[in-house]
Amino acid sequence: MNEYISELLNLAGSAVVLLVAIVVITRIVGLRSFTKMSGFDFALTVATGSIVASALLSPDMPVLRGVAGLVMIFAVQWSAARLRSSFEPVRKVIDNTPLLLMKGPHILEENLLAARMTRSDLIAKLREANVLHTGQVRAVVLETTGDVSVLHGDADGPALDWDMMLDGVRR
Repeated sequence: MNEYISELLNLAGSAVVLLVAIVVITRIVGLRSFTKMSGFDFALTVATGSIVASALLSPDMPVLRGVAGLVMIFAVQWSAARLRSSFEPVRKVIDNTPLLLMKGPHILEENLLAARMTRSDLIAKLREANVLHTGQVRAVVLETTGDVSVLHGDADGPALDWDMMLDGVRR
């Protein structure tokens, strides 16, 4: 029984150390570390979770090694963010490009195919956005995060500012 309590206390201590490490590192690197901005960011978030789980649950991985792993993952993310903001070729490799799926009421079939989405997937996203008919649709964009943005409004509403709303979107 004492061995079990000792193991639980060790696990609790490890969890506290890892949590504090994540909070401190996130404060240093910034909250963008956990945003869902690109596939790269998603991979880093998954890697962070994997390191935390391994450090907590694997007897072969000391908690300080887990903290070191977290520091390395966050350092890679921070470095990539710096490179991405400074060099266009790096940004093109790391970041996804938003993709226009509908322009007004017209479905862009080639882009839907490029996104590996079906018409049914698109229609489901329109329903989620409370679109009642395709005449309400101004644009549908597959974002860099994998989310689908549905821009809609009344047909007699203000015109969509295409330059602002679709800056950087592959059409």
